[in-house]
Amino acid sequence: MIHLKDGRFLKPELRAFRVLVFHHAVVLLLLKHSCEGQTLTGTSQTLVKMVGDEITLPCQLEPATDAADLTVEWARRDLDPRFVYLRRDGVDLLLEQHPSYAKRTSLSTTKLKCGDVSLKLSNVKLSDAGTYRCLVPKFGTESAVELTVGSVSSPEIQISKTSSGEMVLQCESKGWYPEPELLWLDAEGKNLSAGPTETVRGPDDLYTVSSRVTVEKSDVNTFTCRVQQSNINEIRETQIHVADDFFVAPSSSTVRIIMSLVVLFVAVLMIALVLWKIKKTKMDQGEGELGHVRTLSNSIDFQLLFDRDSKHPMTESEKIRVVEKTKAKLDDEKQKNEGELKHVEQIIKTLTDQKEDLKKQREKLNSLLQDVKTKIVENKKKLKKGAKIDKGKKMEKREQTKDDLQRKKQDYEELLNNTETLLETTERMINTMIERKGKLEKDREQITKHLKQTETQRDEIQKKLELERSEREEEKDELMINKSV
Repeated sequence: MIHLKDGRFLKPELRAFRVLVFHHAVVLLLLKHSCEGQTLTGTSQTLVKMVGDEITLPCQLEPATDAADLTVEWARRDLDPRFVYLRRDGVDLLLEQHPSYAKRTSLSTTKLKCGDVSLKLSNVKLSDAGTYRCLVPKFGTESAVELTVGSVSSPEIQISKTSSGEMVLQCESKGWYPEPELLWLDAEGKNLSAGPTETVRGPDDLYTVSSRVTVEKSDVNTFTCRVQQSNINEIRETQIHVADDFFVAPSSSTVRIIMSLVVLFVAVLMIALVLWKIKKTKMDQGEGELGHVRTLSNSIDFQLLFDRDSKHPMTESEKIRVVEKTKAKLDDEKQKNEGELKHVEQIIKTLTDQKEDLKKQREKLNSLLQDVKTKIVENKKKLKKGAKIDKGKKMEKREQTKDDLQRKKQDYEELLNNTETLLETTERMINTMIERKGKLEKDREQITKHLKQTETQRDEIQKKLELERSEREEEKDELMINKSV
């Protein structure tokens, strides 16, 4: 029992008790403050991705809070089980996840420490379309993200003639979702009157659309098949130019076949050219941003070094946010670069295959042309020799044969000239694509290099942060011990 008269024995115990009460009060206030006012922010815009792509569904704790050890839920209410992704106490609970998302979802453990609980979803499927809800139960707040999934492909045009000699173009495009619209346009961009569009939905839920249109000879003879889908804001089109001669009755079935092949080759070239222009436009728009990211990445060391002498130096947490922001931009540019590189490689393969087909076409035309020239020489000898019996009719028939052979010769020479032109154009396009591929590969190396530098800087800052926290904890514990003594 402590006597009140002896104040020397009472004061140390009272002082320790007061410190203990104050410590608990501060801890409770800090906990209360940290759990109040937290919100989750995502995006109000509907996100659109194509089948097979990769997407990040945004969700961020505001203000930023370390969520590495918190429970994070991503769910869709229309699924059973509803969890797309579930994490508790730093562990992914795969057994609770809907089976259709197995091995396709993840969170960045690094970004979690900054309150970024965005979900990365790979190999997007049609069934992934819907409303995703992000929830951190500790704060009782959630954020919703709407995802729309689409699938597209470029249309293909085939050319044919009816028995009456009418020119018919048929366009078909496979692998669309949602259901698209098909239009025929003339050289001025005006709609052509075509037959009804045929739509077929396959077992994979993808749509195939096709349509036929009868065309007449014009000054330009250029026609476009356009397939579009407004919900995903996607348009694909193929343009074809039909030679004037093709509207004229051909001299033989062989010429009709070869002309069809040449027109189809032109169509393939047009497809490759249109796709490349579309991609190049997107790439050019991203060039400025890529340069900015490179500059930003190269300037991080200088920025952090300069910060040492600043009157208001950045905290380590602020520094790591700068580095994380730069890394996110570099990751985005790397993804764009890889997509562009893949597209260029596909174009190179298509053009290389077409080059080989054109060479075979040229050999066939040379053979046909040589055959016609041989027949012209033979017919010329027959005309010079004359006929002994039924001379009038035979000579008239030989003159008609002469005209037919000359017409064939002109057709083959023109087709051979067009084939040579297509070969040269194809070769130029291949060289252009190869140069573009080389530039993209160099850009990829640079981006990868900057990413490694950024990750190294992030790790160094993270180590400093952990060291500072450890030192603060030690100082705090030491202070408490001193006060209690």
